[in-house]
Amino acid sequence: MCGIGGVLRVWQSAGEAPPSTFDAIPESWLDVLDESVKHRGPDGQGRFRQRVVRASGEVVDVALIHRRLSIIDHAGGAQPMAIGIPTRPNPSPGLQSGVPSTSGAIGHPPTEVGGSESECLISREGAPYEPLRAHACPKCGPGVVAVVFNGCIYNHRELRRELEAAGHEFFTDHSDTEVLLHGWREWGVDVHGRLEGMFAFTIWDAMDCHLALARDSFGEKPLHGCELATDSDFAFGSNIIGLTMLRAAYRLPIVDGNDLVEWIRFGYDAEVGPIKGTLQVGHGDFLRTAEEARRSRGLRRDRKHAVQPDVRARIKRSLPTVDGMDELVTRVDRALSEAVAGRLEADVPLGCLLSGGVDSSLISHYASKHIDGELTTLCVRMHDDRYDESRYAQIAAEQLGSRHLTIDAAAYPAEDLVFLIRTLGLPFGDSSLLPTYWACRAAAGEVKVLLSGDGGDELFLGYERYEVLNAMGLLNVTPLRFVAGPLAATLPRKDPKSRSDKAARFLVAAAAPAGQAYRELLAIFPRRDSGRLFDTPRSRIDPIDAFTSGPLDARDYDLQNHLPGDMLRKVDAASMLAGIEVRAPFLDRSIADIVMVLPARRLMPRGQRKGLLRAVARKYLPAEIVDRPKMGFAIPIGEWFRTDYGGMRQLLYDHLESADPFPGLAEAGVEINMNFVRRMLREHDAAGERSINPWHGRDHSQRLYMLLVLSIWCGWLRGLRGEGPADSGR
Repeated sequence: MCGIGGVLRVWQSAGEAPPSTFDAIPESWLDVLDESVKHRGPDGQGRFRQRVVRASGEVVDVALIHRRLSIIDHAGGAQPMAIGIPTRPNPSPGLQSGVPSTSGAIGHPPTEVGGSESECLISREGAPYEPLRAHACPKCGPGVVAVVFNGCIYNHRELRRELEAAGHEFFTDHSDTEVLLHGWREWGVDVHGRLEGMFAFTIWDAMDCHLALARDSFGEKPLHGCELATDSDFAFGSNIIGLTMLRAAYRLPIVDGNDLVEWIRFGYDAEVGPIKGTLQVGHGDFLRTAEEARRSRGLRRDRKHAVQPDVRARIKRSLPTVDGMDELVTRVDRALSEAVAGRLEADVPLGCLLSGGVDSSLISHYASKHIDGELTTLCVRMHDDRYDESRYAQIAAEQLGSRHLTIDAAAYPAEDLVFLIRTLGLPFGDSSLLPTYWACRAAAGEVKVLLSGDGGDELFLGYERYEVLNAMGLLNVTPLRFVAGPLAATLPRKDPKSRSDKAARFLVAAAAPAGQAYRELLAIFPRRDSGRLFDTPRSRIDPIDAFTSGPLDARDYDLQNHLPGDMLRKVDAASMLAGIEVRAPFLDRSIADIVMVLPARRLMPRGQRKGLLRAVARKYLPAEIVDRPKMGFAIPIGEWFRTDYGGMRQLLYDHLESADPFPGLAEAGVEINMNFVRRMLREHDAAGERSINPWHGRDHSQRLYMLLVLSIWCGWLRGLRGEGPADSGR
């Protein structure tokens, strides 16, 4: 677990000579990127620089930064990590390059001399730059390959043995990072498909002057990129804040109005975001800033390793048919056990986050069987009994025989929310970010690595919304669809957990255009509410891509969008702020290979959500754990807005009733209808009042939360633009 970042600049061969390396990529730029990710890596820091001349005469400057949360190989895993030596190390006149001085600190460039290709410069822990003494592997050949890496490669020992058998010589004892360097030299871009893990990495290859970026198949680790002033300037980072600040320094437009409207509707987006000119490297993507791609302002994509919607057909060709339920249970059981075993390596304390639900209890069971010694399980006790699962976690822990800790969450909602949004740099609309952060912060005093049950609901069809899609499909092909919307308006919507509110949401979604029902079911602002919120042409809020309803289609959509854009983004942000690495065994690709080819009836036997997984769990866990209703990791955000718990009502009204709640949005073409916002505030308060009228008020918990984080984010951006106080945190 780490934070990464960097800058690539290309200078054309014609025209003036490029500036020196420390002017080409100023240390102040790297300071910005480093500051934005330093919370992700409190255990170490490093920087790397190199200048290379292409055969065309173009000069390429690259700089990489890294912040380390040390989990594996404390002694040998420092980054940036490199192998090889410069191909033309002898200096010659004509090209300015930085070389080390004997004194000074980061931010002060060393003395300059000429050279056709500079040495690689490295800085560790804020010390002055010095020449990189990279390991020269005889199998890797000439030229430097450097990497900055965030995540964990679970099969790194197997890959290391394979590479050593091919003649590669490693210099670290057991660092998973070094496997990326040798793997790149041995397999090139195909190294991406050989990795089992969660990762975001960037590799610099001086031989062909390419900067390659990659993310894991499910999107567990973030990686953002952006262009700066010209086509030849490219920056990247784990956190979008650094890229936003660089764009602000260039006085470039920051907010993308079109993408922001879509973001507000759902609270997230998996691949694009509201910051203009930036991209989230797609999960499973391998991007390469090749020469021709840079000139066309594009990035070449190779998504063959992603978990795609057509993955069932791809996998089905290579897997045997599973006939009986017993055989299927056995295969899933074995795959889960192996996935957990592969995620237990750590040179720091490790435990399991145990909520007492099926997913986390099953992961904890396998961990207890494979771990050396006693397993530590942790549960966070919530303040509201309706959202507290600690009693179920205790039951599961007793069954497992684990060392179980129940930790009270130290919750400061208003203060923590402002801190989280400013640190994330995005108007993230999922309120469960708060309890996830509290859980990770509480666990940080006991362990540094946590195993979680993330991904179980998506892969094994565990969400309630998967059950209703067949009925929704019926409405979409009959005249009933045309009365669904008016019918929804007749239902009370005072409590988001009530049957009437769920029925209304179902009907609102069913009234959507054919193929769009599921997106409406997920939306914070469905189409009708979006039309009221935005003083914007309707075409801006219409979904772009058609979607066919059905549990498996919904699951595919979630794997492409909801899981990486919402669930995994939330876990990554919360855990990194707490200094915790979270690993998700359900997201092992061997498990996807089994379940992604199965029809819904095999995953949900007799219509039971997550029925296949429950059949596995019954082998090891008591019925009160296996068969209890799903609670979810949530907070009563709507009540907090009414009662001012933790200062949340005050924060809400301070923002939404201010003179300018959303500074900068109008300039980006996004007009918020404040009359509708004030109406939502009134309706939300009324929904909590006593009344014999069931239609008295309407709960707007998540819509108001989305607008609150949007307002916090807009205020933070105003500070970046120099139009108000610069808010950097608490």
